[in-house]
Order: sequence, then structure tokens, then C-alpha cells
Amino acid sequence: MTRTPTLFLSHGAPPLADDPTWPDELASWASSLPRPEAILVVSAHWEAAPVTLSPTTGPVPLTYDFWGFPQRYYEVTYEAPQAPALAERVSSLLASAGQSVRRDEARGLDHGAYVPLVEMYPNADIPVLQMSMPTLDPSVLYDLGRQLAPLRDEGALIMGSGFTTHNLSWFNPREDAAAAPPTVSAEFDAWAAEALAEGNVDALLDTAHRAPAAHIAHPRSEHWAPLYLALGAADGDAATSRVDGFWYGLSKRSWDFGG
Repeated sequence: MTRTPTLFLSHGAPPLADDPTWPDELASWASSLPRPEAILVVSAHWEAAPVTLSPTTGPVPLTYDFWGFPQRYYEVTYEAPQAPALAERVSSLLASAGQSVRRDEARGLDHGAYVPLVEMYPNADIPVLQMSMPTLDPSVLYDLGRQLAPLRDEGALIMGSGFTTHNLSWFNPREDAAAAPPTVSAEFDAWAAEALAEGNVDALLDTAHRAPAAHIAHPRSEHWAPLYLALGAADGDAATSRVDGFWYGLSKRSWDFGG
């Protein structure tokens, strides 16, 4: 079996699906990857300790975890199969590393999971499991990714879903979505691209102190944190930038490792 890559992608709010380039970029990216047996998603929008897994019985529900958007965004569906075997394997791997895992049979896929999946795998025919982030600590998430790396040899695609820069004070839908980004966003994006191209794990784990204006690019780190898990699961594989550019000042840059 071909080893699957691991991904970090910038998922955006639901209206990013209306962007003139982003949906096609994600579709093209997915078509270039080996078809996964199952998908494990870690989204910026689910923090829960201990590690918690989404439902594994019945249809995969969605969680419309956003407010104030037009009704059509609340009518999106994504009826992917459940992934009970993947859930058991995740639980086993983490238990062997001393991690406790619980299930939340009521929580559906949030928009950090289903918005990109609709574009990447629109047929919704691949089993999907979402996993919470138990912390935002970079080293802990990196180690968690390393513990899950064996899934890549079993056909599972590990997807970290966040945003390369995420300061919503820059977001102004009355302006052009493709307008030049704030300098801080552009500088953070360039730093991240260079650090990942060099495989500089030490710098990335210390993003808060080494990246330019990190606390402005990410006033809170939850949208950058999924990168650490993807980086740990990468198991040393090189990063390739698959999507770039900006959307209302936010960097859409996304990578895969081993793709």
C-alpha cells in the first residue's frame, strides 16, 4: 500500500467555497494524492481534552458552527460514511502511548472539516473521522502526530485544518477578497513557507517567538495548531506548498508532507 501524505490546509469560513480559485485548487490537490481508505481530520474548531473522536455510528452529522451567514451555508450536506475501524485504530495507537481517548457520539463534523472535504472529495464516499485537539501546546500536538503516523501506512489521510494566518480584524467582506494582504500576514506567510521548505521543526515548534509578529498573525493559535499534528505525523517527510495566496488578507497557504 502506498503511504499516504499528511496535510495542513487553510480551510476558511464557509464563503471561501465561493472563492474563484480555492475550490479548484483543493480539487486538483486531492486528485494528485493517493486515494485514501479513510480520513482523519483535526480542525481548529474542536478543542477538547482528553482526545475526543466524532461519532462512529449512523450517518456522519455536520455541526454548523458559525453565525450570521446566508441560509444556503446552513443547507450544505456531506454524508460521508463513518470510520469505526479508524476510530479503533486511533484509540489503540494513543492508548499504547498512554493517552486516553473518549467518544462524542453527538458532535458532527465542523466547518473546518467538511468545508474543505466538500471540495476535495465531493462524492462523500470515503469514511471520515474527526479528532479534537486536547491542547494548543505545539510539542504535545507534534508528539500526538508522531503517535498517529503509522496510520499513513494503513491508507489513512491525516488532515490538519486551520489557517496560515488568522486575524479576523483584517477580514472585510466589503473589500476585494484578492486585495493585497496586510504586511504582517505576508511576512508570516513567507516565514512559514521558508521554515517548512527547510524542514526547520525547531523553529516551527517555537513559532510564537520566532515568526514575525506571530501574535498578530494569530491572536490565538488554534488555527495554526493543527500544523503541529500534521508535522509530527509527517515523520520527517518534506513539505510541499500546494495552495498559496490570500483571502481578505488571510494566507490560504497549505502544504502536504510526503505527497
